[in-house]
Amino acid sequence: MTTSTFRNANHVEDARRPGRWLALSVLVLAVLLVAVDATVLGLATPFLSEDLKPSGTQLLWIGDVYSFVIAGLLVSMGSLGDRIGRKKLLLIGATAFGALSVLNAYATSPETMIVARALLGIAGATLMPSTLALIRNLFQDPRERSLAIGIWGAMASAGAAVGPVVGGFLLEHFWWGSVFLINLPVMAVLVLVGIKLIPESKNENPGPWDLTSVVLSLVGVIGIVYAVKELATHGPSLDATVAGLGGAVALTWFVRRQLTLPAPLLDMRLFRHRGFSSAVLADLLTILGLSGLVFFLSQFFQLVQGRRPLEAGLAELPAAIGAVTAGLVAGVVARRFSVRSVVAGGLAAVGLSLAVLTTLDPHTGYPMLGASLLVVGVGAGFAFTVTADVILSSVPKEQAGAASAVSETAYELGAALGIAVLGSIVTGVYRGFTPPAGVPSDIATAAHESLGGAVEAADGLAPGTAAALVSSAQEAFVDGLRIASGVGAAVLLVTAVAAWFLLKGQKLEK
Repeated sequence: MTTSTFRNANHVEDARRPGRWLALSVLVLAVLLVAVDATVLGLATPFLSEDLKPSGTQLLWIGDVYSFVIAGLLVSMGSLGDRIGRKKLLLIGATAFGALSVLNAYATSPETMIVARALLGIAGATLMPSTLALIRNLFQDPRERSLAIGIWGAMASAGAAVGPVVGGFLLEHFWWGSVFLINLPVMAVLVLVGIKLIPESKNENPGPWDLTSVVLSLVGVIGIVYAVKELATHGPSLDATVAGLGGAVALTWFVRRQLTLPAPLLDMRLFRHRGFSSAVLADLLTILGLSGLVFFLSQFFQLVQGRRPLEAGLAELPAAIGAVTAGLVAGVVARRFSVRSVVAGGLAAVGLSLAVLTTLDPHTGYPMLGASLLVVGVGAGFAFTVTADVILSSVPKEQAGAASAVSETAYELGAALGIAVLGSIVTGVYRGFTPPAGVPSDIATAAHESLGGAVEAADGLAPGTAAALVSSAQEAFVDGLRIASGVGAAVLLVTAVAAWFLLKGQKLEK
């Protein structure tokens, strides 16, 4: 038997590993839950605001600290999985995720909620890179792997849109903490079934896990994102400047350290591959548009158009349908046409949908909103799935965890920035509205914190004054949403053009 024949025989044997599709079904449970948890709070925000009474800044932190922490730790956790075993890290993370969900559900103050969300982010960071790296090792056949990544990507993209539906159903019947308790049975299934079905995989010669790099990665990402959020919300300040400079220094030090370590946490040479680095950027901006849109439309549907939580969640379902459908066929379409046409087209679709929302007003009908969400879902499903395949196919399977972590970092950073940057624009515009005459200063202050705060504060006013206050607040919120949509649209359309040129010649494995 020739070497080539032997290699092909092994290739077919690996590609037909028994139970691989059942194992995949367990892995996507973890992906779905982590993605759902990034957006499920969108619908719960009004209820949480009423119960915990957070300030506007605290509310933004509750919404995005989860994604910040995940983004800061993904590279470290992906590398850790390569070293100790991806299955082991996945099961440990799933157990912690379930336990910390209880802490989130029963938080009694804004500060406790922020800490609980941050801890949940640490657990979530162990799950996402492990799942994609295990898929890389479960599926050796390129076409099967593309389909598996498509299913994984569909769940990751759809999770952002399914979150509001799940949250809406639970909020119709239970209190806001129930949106976290739903994690418990799913994580129990993942652990019990995963022990049996998922094969272990790791890098056999990984080298030591560098704790200095772990700290630098975490400090760098969180510092940069915090600075962006603060600058967008409050303008230049000492805090934002210090955080941004500290983050930049930490990330620079991180990169330089990776280039000198014999066994780096992340092989920075991967970014010399034009397709790899372009795919990472496209990942980040695709999810920025999707998550930012879903998060703020949840509030628009409830607090501006007066929909019930479940109705608001169902209103966002077209994004999930589009993402799942596109994710499942993305690999086939990219092979038939080209990687760059699918990715650039997906980015352009998300950008154009955001551009449509610049015409939004409080009375905009659902057909336009539903169509926009559907197109956003399709665009995100195509772009995110194909870029994940490009990223994962660019590295040896021994480095699958680290490469997966890069893809996931882009995803989570995009989700965090979508909420932080677009949200900060919404918040900044919103806070500029003028309350009607006759509103006491303490109520006006509460109303300026958030739209949910305005609706709650209006309860203590005379009916006419209350209606005028809520109407002014809603108009200001919609003004902010229009401007944020325009900014998001411009960023995504420019990225679509860049992706068309940067991904030229990039192909998926046959």
